[in-house]
Amino acid sequence: MSYDQNSLQMPPAHPFDDDKLKEECGVFGVVGLADAANFVALGLHALQHRGQEAGGIVAHDPEVGFSEARRFGYVRDNFTSQKLMETLPGAIAIGHVRYSTAGSKGPTAIRDVQPFFGEFSMGGAAVAHNGNITNAIALRKELIERGSIFQSSSDSECIIHLMARSMGRNIPDRMEEALRKVEGAFSIVAMTRTKLIGCRDPLGVRPLVLGKIGDGFALSSETCALDIIGAEFVREIKPGEMVVITAKGVESHFPFRPAKPRFCIFEHVYFSRPDSILGGRSVYETREAIGRELAKEAPVDADLVCPVPDSGTPAAIGYSLQSGIPFAMGIIRNQYVGRTFIEPTEQIRNMGVLLKLNVNRALIKGKRVILVDDSVVRGTTSRKIKEMILDAGAAEVHFRIASPPTAWPCFYGVDTPQRDKLLAATMSEEEMRDHLSVDSLRFISLDGLYRAVGEAKGRDPKQPQYCDACFSGEYPVSPTDMLEAGFEMKPAAE
Repeated sequence: MSYDQNSLQMPPAHPFDDDKLKEECGVFGVVGLADAANFVALGLHALQHRGQEAGGIVAHDPEVGFSEARRFGYVRDNFTSQKLMETLPGAIAIGHVRYSTAGSKGPTAIRDVQPFFGEFSMGGAAVAHNGNITNAIALRKELIERGSIFQSSSDSECIIHLMARSMGRNIPDRMEEALRKVEGAFSIVAMTRTKLIGCRDPLGVRPLVLGKIGDGFALSSETCALDIIGAEFVREIKPGEMVVITAKGVESHFPFRPAKPRFCIFEHVYFSRPDSILGGRSVYETREAIGRELAKEAPVDADLVCPVPDSGTPAAIGYSLQSGIPFAMGIIRNQYVGRTFIEPTEQIRNMGVLLKLNVNRALIKGKRVILVDDSVVRGTTSRKIKEMILDAGAAEVHFRIASPPTAWPCFYGVDTPQRDKLLAATMSEEEMRDHLSVDSLRFISLDGLYRAVGEAKGRDPKQPQYCDACFSGEYPVSPTDMLEAGFEMKPAAE
């Protein structure tokens, strides 16, 4: 994650993306494979949904040493060049795809692109981080006062500087010592000349999995990236676990104080690709189950169930199957409009949603339509989609949302607006319905979401099984930097 120490403001988004939370990073690494960087590029391509702004790869070859490449834009536009990939030789490599929340966007912003590299007395090491260090500003200030010189605005760079100050006898030991000083969420893929290292924070907020391919191994944010390189999924890295992978195999360590895991429940709802496996469950099947639960909780008479593509599709299918109301693709998404589409005039800018979505008018006209979406953040896109459906002649528009109201910002690796910009933070469900001017609006309950992800009894309010802070306001790790900047936590329940 990147941040601006002088501001908590988030950057403007494309009109369509404005109403979506964004995962900030994806990490991938391989060891024991010739031309490892090529496998990493494929893995990053599969993880592109986790970060579309930039990507980077670091590789090592005994004859060449460490080599690296960082580029803005999509993996397919940068890391498919044979000329570039030939500059990244070796049998070990790691990579990172990034979506930043803030920070510089000018000529020096390439410094923020991971992996970060450091040269230590026992050799070089590179680190790629998914998550967010919630005490990064405090750590950064302390490190600078002690003489550290930072090259980026990324919180992740703190890890390299903490490692440099460690007295550990090898890189894994130094990483352990560094990460004990870090608060927040981290799933890390790192490398030395001969070792591939993976580590998750004690709560396991962000995902990280281990795969096997031939004589080599792979670490990835999601299983879908293992599939693309033909690797066999072995297991998830456990919360609080560090694995060190060499030619001899996989060593496992648990360097942190044990804690009850709190995996991010929104990974099931939206962030992860539907063809990935989380906690032994198919993400697609979980999202379909969310739709079924939503249909039980919030039925309505209608003619069609239509997803807001693409993330609302599995939940809409589940809603349709449970309710018996026909499923239809009432909205078609243009897959070829990216975040960098040129919008030179106000007139074109106001057409932002139309550039990406179009209503299937012949299907919608005269129908009572249930629109199923994964979430509502600011509500801007929801209003525009509703207007499109009504303009196409729909008789009624009912929104069904496959997550509870997003009322609190995430500080663990997700781009979230300030709290006063979140619709659910300032309005009740009925007020949101009036604001969006729809015939009805219902969100799945937090208990219903827990049931859909496999917790039959719903959410245990005394010991939640997941991190659901964006819905509940209950943060499992104190957001130290944000508290010092004036963020007000939810009052403790009496």
